[in-house]
Amino acid sequence: MNKIKNAFENKKALVGFLTAGDPTFEASCENVLAMARAGADLIEIGIPFSDPIAEGPVIQAANIRALSKGMTTDRAFELVKRVREVINVPVCFMTYLNPVFKYGYDRFFGRCAEIGIDGLICPDMPFEEKEEAAEVARKYGVSVISLIAPTSENRIKMIAESAEGFLYIVSSMGVTGVRGEIKTDLSAIMESVKRYAKVPAAIGFGISTPEQAKQMAAISDGAIIGSAVVSLVEQYGENAAPKIYEYVKSLADAVHGNT
Repeated sequence: MNKIKNAFENKKALVGFLTAGDPTFEASCENVLAMARAGADLIEIGIPFSDPIAEGPVIQAANIRALSKGMTTDRAFELVKRVREVINVPVCFMTYLNPVFKYGYDRFFGRCAEIGIDGLICPDMPFEEKEEAAEVARKYGVSVISLIAPTSENRIKMIAESAEGFLYIVSSMGVTGVRGEIKTDLSAIMESVKRYAKVPAAIGFGISTPEQAKQMAAISDGAIIGSAVVSLVEQYGENAAPKIYEYVKSLADAVHGNT
């Protein structure tokens, strides 16, 4: 059963991201568990890819580290299967269309359903071509998540009306990465999104502080944190789990109104 709606039920959600297999398979499992225990309501797990065009230097480097340690799509499924024995929070894969297409849509989404992957985020999948994958995903109860960018102004209605799971609102132009200031008029975007969408919408790209997370959650249904968490993995390696717990808890408390 798809659990994504549980992440947003009667509360603002903190969505956290980590790259599968970074820095190692075992440490990656511990980092996901730390994030869940710290209060993340939904977890995105990145399947590393050699050409992650939407990612900034931090997540690009994480992809390289994971691939160099032998992380594959099959191993990413194994990782989720492992953490699913402990946690029950919604989990989405985030990757690029090439690995999914190469794996085979039926095989990929069938495995997602088997181990409890609730959604898929593909930044390089054009909305107009989404249905090719989404039609198969629906057979297995998996949501293909749509993204709305600052340049999507004239397409918000079309994207929002057909959205499944939740909407990923991209806060800024460019690639992922920490930003000191987010200047996009997100309130106006969210006003349009809420007019048409039947699913929650969370804001990501560039969020790094509890204050930013609280601000984004105040105008949307949640905040997405990625590069700042991955930076902790880069800094602390196999000993990152306690640092991730501490950091994610500070953001979760801010988003949930506990600070």
